[in-house]
Amino acid sequence: MDRQKQIYKVTLVGGTVNVVLLAFKFIAGILGNSSAMVADAIHSLSDFVTDLIVLVFVYISGKPQDKSHDYGHGKYETLALIFIGIALLAVAIGIFTSGARKILAWYQGEQLAAPGMLALWAALISILLKELTYRYTIRKAKELDSSSMEANAWHHRSDALSSIGTAIGIGGAVILGNRWTILDPIASLVVGAFIVKVSFDLISRGISELMESSLPDDVEDEIMKITASEPDVIEPHDLKTRRIGNRYAIELHILLNGDITLAKAHEHADSIEKRLKEKFGKNTHVAIHMEPAETENPT
Repeated sequence: MDRQKQIYKVTLVGGTVNVVLLAFKFIAGILGNSSAMVADAIHSLSDFVTDLIVLVFVYISGKPQDKSHDYGHGKYETLALIFIGIALLAVAIGIFTSGARKILAWYQGEQLAAPGMLALWAALISILLKELTYRYTIRKAKELDSSSMEANAWHHRSDALSSIGTAIGIGGAVILGNRWTILDPIASLVVGAFIVKVSFDLISRGISELMESSLPDDVEDEIMKITASEPDVIEPHDLKTRRIGNRYAIELHILLNGDITLAKAHEHADSIEKRLKEKFGKNTHVAIHMEPAETENPT
């Protein structure tokens, strides 16, 4: 199964879980009088929306390079990463607004409705299903080197963690009685705070990739090590790297003995390119500029 189809499969599994939880949480939140659970349901709705975003953008990013896109369409995966982050941030704002209103109403003397056991069970089931979905998605994301799917995995994990906060808030309100119903909207604020952090992390990472940030130092060190180990290469230098979706782009200069033939120099460049692609993937973009090393003229 090719990479694109595998991403579709994983995303559809997560989407199915999200649809089931979305319906269950909304029903449990409404019938169980829990604002935290309704907030959690909205989070699951955002999960489902991001599943759709991943499917659309992975399809686009999988298109081969063409006349207008010499480096392919990989940046669309990066755009998906940013959109997922923005979607999460919008969810967090909605959760904060709803929770703050309920806390203000409680402070002004209004009696909040106590959440029921149905809402608590919904939170516990959500924790289990979303954590399993996260583990499955993050494992496949690393195998397929998909930043958008990795972002979606963290969206699943954020839903699992938010459900933990929801369960604590609902459980406290159920067990401790009506005097502690304030725990439910407080839990929704904790959920919102966590989602804000995750969203900013994803947006920051996506913007960094769009701004052509270099690859991590350990990756660049490995590139230089592979290049320097090629016979006759005197000094690899002027390394430039970046990500294009799920693949790397590598450009560098190498010094070679000026007395060797052009054919031999090209053979060395081909060898380095082959080894870099073996290490970082066959779709890695490699550009090598060859320069003659200065040699002393005989006197």
